[in-house]
Amino acid sequence: MSVESKCVDTIRVLSAEAVEKAKSGHPGMCMSAAPLGYELFADIMKFSYNNPKWDNRDRFILSAGHGSMLLYSLLHMFGYKLSMDDIKDFRQLGSLTPGHPEYGKTEGVETSTGPLGQGIANGVGFAIAEEHLAATFNRPGYPVVDHYTYVLCGDGCLEEGLSYEACSLAGTLKLGKLILVYDNNNITIEGDIHTTFDENVAERFLAQGWQVLRVANGNNLDAVKEAIERAKEDTTRPSIVICKTIIGYGSPLANNADCHGAPIGEKNIEGLKKNLHWTEAPFTVPGDVKEHCMSLSESKLVYERNWNDMFAAYEKAYPELAFLYEQYMSGRHADLTELYGEMEFTKEEATRVAGGNIINRLAAIYPNLMSGSADLAPSTKTEIKGGGYFTASNRAGRNIQFGIREHAMSAICNGIQLHGGLRVLCSTFFSFADYMKAGVRMSGLMSLPVVYVMTHDSIGVGEDGPTHQPMEQLIMLRSIPNVKVFRPCDGKETLAAFISALSENAPTVIVESRQNLPQYATSGPQAGKGGYVLQDCEGTPDVMLIGSGSEIELCTEAKKVLDSRGVKTRVVSLCCMEVFERQPEEYRQSVLPDSVKARVCVEASSYYAWQPYCKDYGEMVCMHGFGVSAPAKVAFDYFGFNTQNVVDKALKSIENAKKA
Repeated sequence: MSVESKCVDTIRVLSAEAVEKAKSGHPGMCMSAAPLGYELFADIMKFSYNNPKWDNRDRFILSAGHGSMLLYSLLHMFGYKLSMDDIKDFRQLGSLTPGHPEYGKTEGVETSTGPLGQGIANGVGFAIAEEHLAATFNRPGYPVVDHYTYVLCGDGCLEEGLSYEACSLAGTLKLGKLILVYDNNNITIEGDIHTTFDENVAERFLAQGWQVLRVANGNNLDAVKEAIERAKEDTTRPSIVICKTIIGYGSPLANNADCHGAPIGEKNIEGLKKNLHWTEAPFTVPGDVKEHCMSLSESKLVYERNWNDMFAAYEKAYPELAFLYEQYMSGRHADLTELYGEMEFTKEEATRVAGGNIINRLAAIYPNLMSGSADLAPSTKTEIKGGGYFTASNRAGRNIQFGIREHAMSAICNGIQLHGGLRVLCSTFFSFADYMKAGVRMSGLMSLPVVYVMTHDSIGVGEDGPTHQPMEQLIMLRSIPNVKVFRPCDGKETLAAFISALSENAPTVIVESRQNLPQYATSGPQAGKGGYVLQDCEGTPDVMLIGSGSEIELCTEAKKVLDSRGVKTRVVSLCCMEVFERQPEEYRQSVLPDSVKARVCVEASSYYAWQPYCKDYGEMVCMHGFGVSAPAKVAFDYFGFNTQNVVDKALKSIENAKKA
């Protein structure tokens, strides 16, 4: 047996043993795709095992994240900081080898994967970032940014609609340094895929503008290597390498769905080892295998050394560009507080319009900011003016036209952010946040500071009706851990939302209005705390009116009426619950003291999020169902979003509190 074949079998056995010890996992794909993973790490990719974040490394994404032991085996064998004890600790609490790869936890893991198809879309984002940075910084003789993105996927990834969206865009953009390696083993959890996925994948990708290469036998290392090398040669279009493989290869359960998502059992592991002529002790990487893999890893260090030498010369030839490159890659957060004094918001305008002006001011401060939308930039106001469009012929463009592909858009933006060097925001109508939810969730899970601008935020959309009027989207997004959701009431609050978004390593959703809103003299930087007293009374309030976004106008109008009746009223703008809740208790009590029992929560969205703020005696003016097709003012009045109703609710809450 050649040492190369022995390396492949090591991956197979080690993966099966780790899954068996954990009593859970997905061994089948690890065994089918072992040759593919080995070839990428051994003969194709450039990387630095002792500097896993080296800027110009090739990126490897395991889109089929359930096959995580494949990746962990490769990282261990090729010298990354992943010990055999870590392998034995597979899927255990706090280990470096979680059930699916987790970004930020394990060296060498470029992105968290597992939800099928997300990794493919991440890969498209990586490829966009590489192309844009190359266009910005590369000069003749100085390929500062010059690497490939490799994505390993399975049948399930290609069944997801997300992958179709992402691959369609990749073909249109001619992302020639994106290579998709397809582990085509024809098995998913329920069995053979021919009853669910019988399309001609090659023709599909050809139709999308990809180069298609086939490997009839995925165990043929030479054929796999040759195909991937051919893929690299054509940089005018992305490539897919379709490799026919056998799930669970080598085990008695080969080509059987039983090995997809469960341990294969001690008896079958014995059969695997017998079939592979494996005589090593459990959890052993043979000496010649380790020596071979480390020799390859050591030989790859020359890529980083050569790049460092080239960049040193680049610094002398292009000092300003070199400085800018280092600024890009540092991920710095600029001090944006000066914008509060520089930007003025004086006339009534929609927060989407204010947001557009803010984005263009930020684009001057962050030259590495890219902005995109799902075919809606004229409505969401997110175009960077003068920034051009990122296309197949203009890699320097700062605006990305994602087309009507919301699901892929969020995951692609995660990839752009993960690549390093760029900041990214994307936009759509708020009612379509559902299409983006999976990607937004992954942003939160990985603490990626992607900015999501979502406009047309309520029944204020009006005549377009309930299909386009978001109801449950706010509570849905607010329920995702580590995601900040801002719903600003005016220009200065919108500015505070963007400053917050670009000042932390966490995703931010900025929900903006379609309709014009007034500006408030008392709004401003304090909105960065998530909630504050916008308008107050003397002494202790009789009632507090708490709202967000466009409904702040209702609260301030109701306050005028209540004030005229001698009811002491406080208006609180709760523009971001997540940020407000992490403020010190003393501050939160100064804004919403528990001692004030009477309160009304006002928001043209689902009522679910407001119960903690209403407490026992509060009232709500919120939505309890879908909207209607009608002019905005008519729709608001129909659902009780008018001054009189807020006043009535306030008086009722006061009475409720008195009776208690």
